[in-house]
Amino acid sequence: MNTDARLSLLFSALSDSTRRAMLARLAQGDATVVELAAPFGMAQPTISNHLRVLEEAGLIRTARDAQRRPRSLVIGGPLEEVDAWLTPFREQWE
Repeated sequence: MNTDARLSLLFSALSDSTRRAMLARLAQGDATVVELAAPFGMAQPTISNHLRVLEEAGLIRTARDAQRRPRSLVIGGPLEEVDAWLTPFREQWE
């Protein structure tokens, strides 16, 4: 996937406030779908769709721990790409 397509996928995933809140929660540590869904009052399929978008963008990953499937934030990688894209703008702002 080229850089423009990759950034579009990342910014699309980050454009939704629910997904940003899920990422903020995962920045504190791994969480199950139930734990991630708790603050939102959304149906399970809706939460699953949000998680799928985040995973396809490479922002989160799913692990297997017996019956649990905790999600975790991917450190570096995709968020570093966003940060690198923002760097020239940050330098102008500062």
